[in-house]
Amino acid sequence: MKKILIINGHPDKKSFCFALAESYKKGADTNGAECKLVNLIDLSFNPILSYGYRVASALEPDLVKMQEIKEAHHLVFVYPTWWGTYPALLKGFIDRVFLPNYAFKYHKDSPFWDKLLKGKTATLIVTMDAPQWYYWLMYRSPGHNSFKRSILEFSGVSPVRITTFSSVNSSTVPIRNQWLAEVEALGKNLS
Repeated sequence: MKKILIINGHPDKKSFCFALAESYKKGADTNGAECKLVNLIDLSFNPILSYGYRVASALEPDLVKMQEIKEAHHLVFVYPTWWGTYPALLKGFIDRVFLPNYAFKYHKDSPFWDKLLKGKTATLIVTMDAPQWYYWLMYRSPGHNSFKRSILEFSGVSPVRITTFSSVNSSTVPIRNQWLAEVEALGKNLS
């Protein structure tokens, strides 16, 4: 049975991202997957990697539980684009969980590393207020590139697919309902 972990990085429980995360789960549940949805705002943890990698910070109980990322076959991250990337809550979660010897391992005296999350795939479900073409043309999609390449692929997660919904701020109810149906279909197809 395929294990799916959905991580919602939006801090507002009334956000459209919450509805998108629920829609993905609804679709995945109909396909018989073992699916878990976690809203990061419900976890208790310090999002600051206080000493970088110089001194290991003890993980809070909620972060220890979230290391079940290792058990998941497919990861789904749902989040808004703020200031070109992802919310601080999600970045803090990544900083605290995707640690050396968990997500990657550097080789001594070498520029190379081991990717410790190999064998996993991921879907990024991203909302933004700017038109997607503008985000790509003017900024070169910094949040998409950072999350896909510098975090997930760096750790061995591949392939990483990105589904973007824009412009959320000016969208209508019928358009949002269509997006929810699209995300539910993604969950059904486990992609």
